[in-house]
Order: sequence, then structure tokens, then C-alpha cells
Amino acid sequence: MNVFEHTVSYRTLPNWVRFSKQETAVNVATNSQPYGQKPDFDPLHPLKQWLDNTAIKSQKLARLLCKFIPSQCPFEREFKIGARTLLSIPPLCKLNPLYEQIVGLRFRALCYLADECGEDVTPYC
Repeated sequence: MNVFEHTVSYRTLPNWVRFSKQETAVNVATNSQPYGQKPDFDPLHPLKQWLDNTAIKSQKLARLLCKFIPSQCPFEREFKIGARTLLSIPPLCKLNPLYEQIVGLRFRALCYLADECGEDVTPYC
């Protein structure tokens, strides 16, 4: 008796979701997602790739990016009365699927200003 078949509910995945070639016979039979494996489909992949491959070649663009992309998450808040914290809102930036690419773009802009232009970047930090 295969215990896995009786404990896992049968799910059907859309046709556009593909797994890597390491599927096991149990996963094919139950049509469920393998543990620890992500689907190959990522609708934001072209945008992520474009942001990762964007080169900073202009001083004006680098300053604009450093100015508008915050160095810290702007959504983190703490509501206090006196010394007592009533409510704490955690940083929500990590929920953004493009967070890593945007932070990388800001870092490349800072590096361009510091290395190529010889500018002091402390006002942007």
C-alpha cells in the first residue's frame, strides 16, 4: 500500500507549470508539487532579468535612482506612547517580488557614482 497516495490530496496544476527533470514517479502519479522544488514558470522573470542587466552609464540617471529608491524599507513603523510600543509593523519590502533587483539597481547606481564619477555618496545613504 502506498501511504503517500492516501494522505496527499490530488491536485491538478495548469499546463504552463513545469517542473525540472528530476520528477519522481510518485509526484507524476499524484500530480503534486515535489517538496522543495519550485515551478519553472515565473511571469516576472523577463522584468527581473532586465533590471539585473541594466547598466548605469549616466550620472543623472544614477542620482535619480539613488534619490527615489530608499535605502531602508519605508513601511516599517512603530507606534509608541511614551516608552511603551503599542504596535509594530514589520518591513513589508521583502514581499515585493522585485525587491532584490531594485536594491541591486540602487547599489549599482551608488557604485557608479562613487567609482566612476568620484562623487560622495553619503547623502544617499
